[in-house]
Amino acid sequence: MPTWTEKLSSMALHLPQTAAPLAAYVPANRVGNLVQTSGQIPLVEGTLPIQGKVGTDVDVIVAIELARVCALNALAAVDDLVGIDSIVRVVKVVGYVASAPDFTNQPAVVNGASELLAEVFGDKAAHIRSAVGVAVLPLDAPVEIELVVEVVTDHPGTI
Repeated sequence: MPTWTEKLSSMALHLPQTAAPLAAYVPANRVGNLVQTSGQIPLVEGTLPIQGKVGTDVDVIVAIELARVCALNALAAVDDLVGIDSIVRVVKVVGYVASAPDFTNQPAVVNGASELLAEVFGDKAAHIRSAVGVAVLPLDAPVEIELVVEVVTDHPGTI
């Protein structure tokens, strides 16, 4: 069975460098066999490719792709902390969508993250989820994603 690293490679995907925190927090933290990430915005090589609110400034299709980028960034944070190959399953996804006042399709945007995780982890990606519309996100990002994943308990660094 291939590792998650090999699976990503076979999909022509690579984990980016973990984004430096924008304030006083860490990108990911482990408690027992769970790793939770801080919210990850769709930075690409340290740059936010587009800003604004979904429904006015940002098209839904673009926002879905940005949610995929956020999910990769979150996986990179997990990888830096414990190694992506230690992931047992995806437990929870929380997505925040900077939304125009009349935009109500936040679930479709967050599907970008959920579907990427399903492509990588298959049935190990079945997760609970929240998709929340917000007025604004850090750096005027259109979307932000948090992950909670279960990891193997015998991995170095287990509490």
